[in-house]
Amino acid sequence: MTDLARFIFWGAVALLAYTYVLFPAILLVRGLLWRRPYQAGDITPRVSLIIAAYNEEASIRDKIENVLALDYPADRLEVVIASDGSTDGTEAIVAEYAERGVKLLALPRQGKAGVLNAAVAASSGEILVFSDANSAYAPDAVRRLVRPFADPQVGGVAGNQVYLPKTARGAEAVQTGDGERTYWGFDRLLKQIQSQAGNTISATGAIYAIRRELFPGVPEGVTDDFATSTAVIAQGYRLVFAPDAKAYEPVAKSSQVEFGRKVRVMTRGLRAVLVRRELLNPFRYGFYAVQLFSHKVLRRLMFIPLFLLLVSNPFLWDEGWFYQVTMLAQVAFYGAALVGALFRESALARLKFVTIPYYVCLVYLAAAVATFNLVRGHQINRWEPQRQRAA
Repeated sequence: MTDLARFIFWGAVALLAYTYVLFPAILLVRGLLWRRPYQAGDITPRVSLIIAAYNEEASIRDKIENVLALDYPADRLEVVIASDGSTDGTEAIVAEYAERGVKLLALPRQGKAGVLNAAVAASSGEILVFSDANSAYAPDAVRRLVRPFADPQVGGVAGNQVYLPKTARGAEAVQTGDGERTYWGFDRLLKQIQSQAGNTISATGAIYAIRRELFPGVPEGVTDDFATSTAVIAQGYRLVFAPDAKAYEPVAKSSQVEFGRKVRVMTRGLRAVLVRRELLNPFRYGFYAVQLFSHKVLRRLMFIPLFLLLVSNPFLWDEGWFYQVTMLAQVAFYGAALVGALFRESALARLKFVTIPYYVCLVYLAAAVATFNLVRGHQINRWEPQRQRAA
């Protein structure tokens, strides 16, 4: 039993070490040694900015005002807002801006994929920019987002999603916010390194752009930003990261909202990897296939080695001080996460040694649920946003 426990323990350690230490180190070394620069220029192609909205009356006016105030030629910017059967005041608010060039598509409820496909069909820009209804763009965001399209080999550009500081009230919002910002800070670093050496893995829905002719249509039941942005790579073009093209978003207002969002995003994300599974072929897509597997598959499945590490460690307690220290460290980590769960609204939940373990456990519990959804064939085709405004 001890030998089996040791095999499981060190196998789990190896998977965790590769995913969170060795793989980022490989990316860093590759980014330093293997550079693939691309052209960038101050160009102003005709842009269609597309927003899918469902019951966004709390944030849609701010979003429209933000978009109309962007530092981009008004005659080169088309704004298309597609309502997925909204039942609140979203469509009425958007209609107020018709004279200022904002196009409303009032569609029956069908899910985000169909709405985005209809919006693209109704648009005319040579560059398609996709955005969320609750994100706020920096004034120069679109200008900076389109600069890499001066290079004909660049087919898509991922922008930089930045989470707002701790302006939300309540310990629980701070709790999820700290974890979210830590995660995205790490993810942003990886995107920059990946882009320098070839392709960033995928874009985030808050801010990204692709050439119109490369838009493949969004399949049902997938993460639209992943499926759309990776289609660029599948067609032989580059997907690069523009860190200075910024979109600001608020963190989730509660862990319950954040958990539900992550289950939805990961379920759709894992299904999107299945749809784009040809990109996992290293003989055709080279190192990008390794990136995709390590980042989008292994990282989503890390709850498995974490669980195996926890259950195998007690059987090794008598094998020496190292296994005793690792067991106590795990107990402390999950204990801190439990404290965060039990005292979400207290000042205790604001402490870093509580917020980080709590958020990590939240993410991997969501990943476990999402994996189960994928295995049982459950699809999530519609979204019910529970958002805060991006001031």
